[in-house]
Amino acid sequence: MKKIVPYLPNELITQILLRLPVKSLIRFKCVRKSWFSLISSDTHFANSQFQLTSATRTHRALFISIVSPHKIRSVDLEASLDDDSAFASHKYPTSLINISHPFSRIEIKGSCRGFILLLRRSTFYIWNPSTGVHKKIPLSPLSFNLDEVFEYFYGFGYDLSTDDYLIVSISYGTNSSYFEFFSLRANKWEQIDDATHIHYLNNMEGYDCEAGSLFNGAIHWFACRPDLENNVIVAFDLMKKKLLDMNLPYQFDHELSNCGLWVFREYLSLWAMNYDNDTVEIWVMKEYKVHSSWTKTHVLLTHAIPTKYFFPLCSTKSGDIVGTNGIIGFVKYNDEGQLLGHHSYFNQPYRSYVVMYTDSLLSLPGDNVQV
Repeated sequence: MKKIVPYLPNELITQILLRLPVKSLIRFKCVRKSWFSLISSDTHFANSQFQLTSATRTHRALFISIVSPHKIRSVDLEASLDDDSAFASHKYPTSLINISHPFSRIEIKGSCRGFILLLRRSTFYIWNPSTGVHKKIPLSPLSFNLDEVFEYFYGFGYDLSTDDYLIVSISYGTNSSYFEFFSLRANKWEQIDDATHIHYLNNMEGYDCEAGSLFNGAIHWFACRPDLENNVIVAFDLMKKKLLDMNLPYQFDHELSNCGLWVFREYLSLWAMNYDNDTVEIWVMKEYKVHSSWTKTHVLLTHAIPTKYFFPLCSTKSGDIVGTNGIIGFVKYNDEGQLLGHHSYFNQPYRSYVVMYTDSLLSLPGDNVQV
């Protein structure tokens, strides 16, 4: 009998590959040359794979220990807290490690489309932990002209209209300040003149507001309006290169040093710790930029958490609310606000930076390095 060789059309093979995890796709590049080309360099395939992955709302959190020796871990937040298989290790690209300064910090300053923005001493690194693609970007020369730098604000996002990634930097000195962004496509820093907003971003005693929150094509920070004697949210529109203000909820009276911005389900959201009664409030803006749409959705009890601290990160497909305990562990609540459990993944006695990201095959504009 004549042997029949199984055959699948290339279009069907592509559709199958699009639905595989990035980790598997990287392994399968060695199957055949056409697969290597498709997975490694086909931008349409990479974009389609990212869109499908984003639509499934598969959440991963990346931890980086604050001090050297830097350790990095990735956790699947859709899995059970006790599922050790959801825990994975990553290695830094070797160019991120400067052995002459082993104790300098590597800080997370943002996340966008599978890329993590890192800051180490005077250099930014944009890094895709799924593929190893990364790019080194020096700080703006203007930031070194400040007499005495006492505050930085950072943001990282994507301009869909130009297919460009932007790093936003706001720096303050004793007598001057600069508002700039770095365009990866143009490969240069550009200054923005917007004194209307920049003068009150630095008046935030006790609030760690260095890294902005990305949502709906804009980067968001808390800020103080001395002229209005009021706190606000400042948003930088990545396409229009403009800043705008949004008011906090009417009944919101928390110190911003105990609050944070995040994305809850499909909404811009904020959380607020109340140490007097061991609770965390969650507020969502159900219609973006509409002040009257602010709604308090949850009041979570934290007294059963060893640290009595809860920093929300995301909501899972099933509606659970996942966050950290402020140090090295995860905490999970169900949609009704009941505590489901808490679990530590590390034995380190010091804190780690944490950020949400999505596995992707995407590359960056310009020359990239892969390890």
